Amino acid sequence: MWISASRVATLVLKEGKSLISSNSSGVPFVHKYSNASNMSKNALVFLGPGAEEMEFVIAADVLRRGGIQVTVAGLPDSAVVKCSRDVNIKPDIGVSEAKGPYDVLVLPGGLGGSKAMAESEAVGELLKEQEKAGRWIAAICAAPTALKAHHVAEGKTITCYPAMRAQMEEGGKYKYKEDKVIVDGNVITSRGPGTAFDFALVIVDKLVGKEKASEVAKSMLLSY
Repeated sequence: MWISASRVATLVLKEGKSLISSNSSGVPFVHKYSNASNMSKNALVFLGPGAEEMEFVIAADVLRRGGIQVTVAGLPDSAVVKCSRDVNIKPDIGVSEAKGPYDVLVLPGGLGGSKAMAESEAVGELLKEQEKAGRWIAAICAAPTALKAHHVAEGKTITCYPAMRAQMEEGGKYKYKEDKVIVDGNVITSRGPGTAFDFALVIVDKLVGKEKASEVAKSMLLSY
């Protein structure tokens, strides 16, 4: 998603639809939307400075289309986050405010965002708690390096952005494959912006079911 600096816009994700509307603030804002009748599953999506905005927005959007309650946790706090292509997004909460349990923790990529997650003690605590409980963890692009930094998902088969392969294989704690999306136990990993829809649809599948994932894909003119 590209938002021109010459046009002020706000990103609104609600009722399974993505809408762009004018706003005088100049900051795209990811709004929480809740519908108790169909959002029984919940996700926490991390957002740090330098995050890959395509991967972040696609994950948040597709999960909401799938009926999953999404909360966006900013690093280090709830202040506006500048992403890798200078898109500014306002998180729902700061990461220190995140209180689980969450059905899935989602880690978008981007070098800066991945570094922020790797260095965050709060992210590490949430990941370790999630792993211990056997709940889902999903990381895309460079974000698996944050899993490695926090010693999470060791022994799993993963994929990641090609440039991160050597880093992930170093030390022998992870097995690497080049599939678009890898699911190993409770861990979902994917490769980059071009696989973001595949990544998000697999998360919907695992949380809500393949039928719903297929329905969401069809509505976006994709197949699953």
